[in-house]
Amino acid sequence: MAGRLVMSAGEGNYWQRHAGLATTLLFAAAIVIGSTLGWFAPAIGQHASGAVDTTILWLVGLLIFEVRLTRCRLRRAELRVLALTWIANFVLIPALGFAIASLFLSGQPLFRTGLIIYFMAPCTDWFLGFTRLARGNTALGAMLLPLNMASQLLLYPLFIAIYAGAAAPVDPATMGDTLLNWFVWPFVVAVALRLLADRALPRSWHRRLMHGLERVIPLLIALLIVEIFAAHIGTLVEHADVFATVLFAVFAFFVATFILGEVTARVGRLAYADHALLAMTTAARNAPMMLGVTALAMPDQPLVYAAIIIGMLVEFPHLTALRHILLKTGTVEGAPVAEARVPSPRSAS
Repeated sequence: MAGRLVMSAGEGNYWQRHAGLATTLLFAAAIVIGSTLGWFAPAIGQHASGAVDTTILWLVGLLIFEVRLTRCRLRRAELRVLALTWIANFVLIPALGFAIASLFLSGQPLFRTGLIIYFMAPCTDWFLGFTRLARGNTALGAMLLPLNMASQLLLYPLFIAIYAGAAAPVDPATMGDTLLNWFVWPFVVAVALRLLADRALPRSWHRRLMHGLERVIPLLIALLIVEIFAAHIGTLVEHADVFATVLFAVFAFFVATFILGEVTARVGRLAYADHALLAMTTAARNAPMMLGVTALAMPDQPLVYAAIIIGMLVEFPHLTALRHILLKTGTVEGAPVAEARVPSPRSAS
């Protein structure tokens, strides 16, 4: 495994510094602004609908550009942890998410589909910041970034066919073409530009560029939320009574994934740092990427998008609470977690 290229989060990660309340408030404000614009100025809503594709393209490109390529070596014990996390993320959790979405929203197929999409995709960026805050194994977590991204994009049409079935308003084959055309090329271009920036820019300029992106990306996600709610506020208001059920289903999902992570960590006899990594990667969901993929693969389906967006409102407070639980209850090799030192992703290079 020596010399394998993996992605790790950039320095000074926005989500690490401003996780939880600030991000939740930003996205909640985007919902309010978009809803107000769409309700009182329908012409703006129509214009916003036409801007969604462009916003998604920029968001996807920047999300991919933001991660950094480093070289890592994998030991057998690390392969075991990666295998456990992959099984949890792509075998157990999709099935668990399907069960929870079906239990709470069996009569709302579009909301149910949106929740299934939200539940099935593990985070590919900010979970690493929360892992670091919880004194988890960030060096190994960096190796999950490309694994999570590749797995969820490749499995997206399959999961929709298995778990959403007839409720999904698009053919899985069409979805595959959309992923190929809208995500393969942005991925290639973004990775090439990142490699060029890493090699060509002076360190100070590079740091400023990455710090700037850390601030732009959450604002771009918020812009996409504004556009979606402005364009579809009428449909969303008609189903506003379902939002509380969606919130409760997301809360139930996070409780269930916490229990699953605890059981997996105990059965696998994971050290605290690996346990914290497992807890964060199974809790954090890749809502921005899934929102972009779904808006392209399933155009004009605001109820599906709304379920994904509602999940984001609960996720960051949950990750913040999970960090406190881990730090309060965990130890690393007999020492309190607060005293343990875990290498940053750069140590994996």
